[in-house]
Amino acid sequence: MDLREKAASLGPQPGVYMFSDAAGAIIYVGKARALRNRVRSYFVENRQFDAKTGSLVREIADLQYIVVDNEKEALALENNLIKQHQPRFNILLRDDKTYPYIRYTAFEKYPRVYVTRRLGKDGALYFGPYFPANLAYRLVHLIHKHFLVPSCTVDLTRSHPRPCLQFYIHRCLGPCVMGLVTDERYAEAALDVRTFLEGRRSDLMQSLQTRMQAASEKEHYEEAAGYRDLLRTLEEIAERQKIAAAAGDDTDVLAWHAEPPQVAVNLFHLRAGRVVDRRDFYWEDLREFDPAEFLPSLLKQIYLDGAYYPRFIHVPGDLEDRSLLEEVFSEKSGHRVEIVAPQRGPKRALLDLVEKNAEHSFNQRFRTLRPTSEAITTALQEALGLPEPPTRIESFDISHIQGTDTVASMVVWEAGRLKKSDYRKFIIRSGIPPHRESSAAKAQPATGPNVGDASSALTILEPTNSDGGLLRDDFASMREAVTRRYRRLLDEKKPLPGLILIDGGIGQLHAAAQALESLEIINQPVAAIAKKEEILYVLGREDEPIILAPHSPILRLIQQIRDETHRFAVTFHRQRRGKRQVHTELTEIPGIGRRAALKLLREFGSVARLRQASLDEISKVVNRTQAQRIRDHFQTSNTT
Repeated sequence: MDLREKAASLGPQPGVYMFSDAAGAIIYVGKARALRNRVRSYFVENRQFDAKTGSLVREIADLQYIVVDNEKEALALENNLIKQHQPRFNILLRDDKTYPYIRYTAFEKYPRVYVTRRLGKDGALYFGPYFPANLAYRLVHLIHKHFLVPSCTVDLTRSHPRPCLQFYIHRCLGPCVMGLVTDERYAEAALDVRTFLEGRRSDLMQSLQTRMQAASEKEHYEEAAGYRDLLRTLEEIAERQKIAAAAGDDTDVLAWHAEPPQVAVNLFHLRAGRVVDRRDFYWEDLREFDPAEFLPSLLKQIYLDGAYYPRFIHVPGDLEDRSLLEEVFSEKSGHRVEIVAPQRGPKRALLDLVEKNAEHSFNQRFRTLRPTSEAITTALQEALGLPEPPTRIESFDISHIQGTDTVASMVVWEAGRLKKSDYRKFIIRSGIPPHRESSAAKAQPATGPNVGDASSALTILEPTNSDGGLLRDDFASMREAVTRRYRRLLDEKKPLPGLILIDGGIGQLHAAAQALESLEIINQPVAAIAKKEEILYVLGREDEPIILAPHSPILRLIQQIRDETHRFAVTFHRQRRGKRQVHTELTEIPGIGRRAALKLLREFGSVARLRQASLDEISKVVNRTQAQRIRDHFQTSNTT
């Protein structure tokens, strides 16, 4: 049975159809009110197709279909199949930004709260999404401050010897240390947080009122004052929400700028009558741009799986499935949702504004315009889910050859540029065998911008393998570098960076996290970028890897910092390796110690130039006896 006959055999029921190519891959998914009529239209002889549909028809080798009861079911099934199969002839949503949720770990003995951008079936409760994105972080901060429930990554299944800083600044009840808080008190605070996030503010306020009165009657005045302050905070929040609700209906405004194959879409969120956030979408290979197909595909992929629906969605033009989409969105949201194409007045003016912003986004993404450093840090905050824009980033990398001459580098990005004066180098000593610890202990710490000079190469007595170097563990090396860096910052009482970036995968990320935990530094944003895949992993959300679009300015910034860190580490490693080899040859000469070798290297610059120097020239740097021994050594090596 050929494709025309197969299409003619379909029934008139609603359903979803799927076209496959010769390799069996699904290349297009569509829905139909009447399957037979819709599918047969692709195989009508002498029909004129646009370029995209013509290419699709030429590649169809087989078709499959699923019959459903009504068009609403077809709409939902089509959306699920597109997400599952990613057909290349469908318009696929390319999103640089997802909105955050608050994750409440109800499955833990001591529940905690985190900001996340991905929902999981892990026993946790998820609340959101939140507009604007920083609202989720503000709420979590409020939970830390008033409910004292943390967002840390500390293992709470075992007791720790002492709490972290968050306990001492009254941002955590301290469940990590036995005796600081009772299970009943923590359970009460966790239940308050859950009630707060579920929106049952009146129930929570009534409960707090009762507990405040009970504490006061028992003359526990400090406890009563805590309940009173929390009540006032909740009353202020409720009052602000009442004012916002009276200010206007929630509206989303969507517009685009298209220069095929590149398209940029802006989606503005208006909540309570004001713009609270925006969302960007980009396409780089959309050869055929048809608004009649593009708009409904976009709306279905944005809203069908959404957790929140506005009352109005403003779009540039009408669409065929408008009534169906309005009905489905209204059923899912529980309130009337209208899709409107404004033609005049303030609503049209706002749509025009969103179109201008879409054009600006297009230029920033696909042309030569460079976003400001403030825009970059804000975008980085949203992409990685950071509590605030990272104005300073410190990046680490490890360099060695088969475990020898292992070094680490730290590169700093601050205020929109690389700050070379703050770069640091580390000579790694992790993994030294016990029988050589005594000699290694004599070495001084290798931190600071001048660690890589000639003097540092002559102060390390290192155990070597058969190749003359140490075999080391990369993870241990990363732990050592991070530990040394941030122990020093803590000792000097200097602020921590907005983000620590690790060159490597999850293993290196966890090594850095272990180092920070050993210093009792928690809630410090840490991310790692895997070299080949260019995948970002954020500490605490390793199961939610972040894949940024190739043209993303955020990815370009992270790659720039990562590449500079790698270059700096490799350069330092080469210096170390070269100086170790020079150091070995000079100190093999009887009577020439490290200090004399250093003076000779500083004067002549290299062993090659030292070989060419006369006895009198060498005698100007070291004494006559040493100079004669050096000349005798070189003459002997030349003859052999």
